[in-house]
Order: sequence, then C-alpha cells, then structure tokens
Amino acid sequence: MTKVYGIKNCDTVKKAIKWLADNALSPQLHDYRVDGLDANWLAQMADKFGWENLVNKRSTTWRGLDDEIKNNLSKELALKVLNEQPTLIKRPIVLTENIALIGFNETEYEQAFGK
Repeated sequence: MTKVYGIKNCDTVKKAIKWLADNALSPQLHDYRVDGLDANWLAQMADKFGWENLVNKRSTTWRGLDDEIKNNLSKELALKVLNEQPTLIKRPIVLTENIALIGFNETEYEQAFGK
C-alpha cells in the first residue's frame, strides 16, 4: 500500500497521486484536514526526514506565522506548530513499507519505485 499524507486540494499532492496511480501504485490519501494528524506520527516523520524538512517555508501558512515563531523555531516548537497547523507540513509525504519520500520530484519517485 502506498500512503500519501497531505491535503487533497494541494496541487503537489495531486501530482504525486496522479504519478503513483499512473504507475499502478494504488495511492491512498490521508488528508490532514479530514483524517486528522497524530502527534506521534508527526514526531516519527521529524525523526525520519528531519524536523526542518517538514516545515514548508514557501506556504501561505508560513508567511502568516508570527515572526517570533519563525525566528525561534526549534524541533519542539516546530512540532507544536505543525500539529496545530498541518497545512504548514511540506506535502506530500509518501510512505510504503520500504520507501519514504517528502515533496514531489518525478525523478526521485522513478528512482525510489524503480520505474
């Protein structure tokens, strides 16, 4: 099973889901807004990818954050803010039994999935 974590109306998530479906990888979306976000899962993703990589600094949510938060971001604060505002998480996160990807890069996906 290929699990895609993100938000269904995100263009990057849509591209990843399309690529996965086109390559017969049966993607299943976990939409943070609909399905929620688990703090333990988020901590595991921070360990896997690095908490800095989870923060989407190009997002509208990032631009709307207080400068105090942006300027003092630590792992603990980042996880708290990401849990409160999941739209700040870089998207998508794609997980299978053996593969973990963040963001969408077609070349990376081709290499990871052997396509």
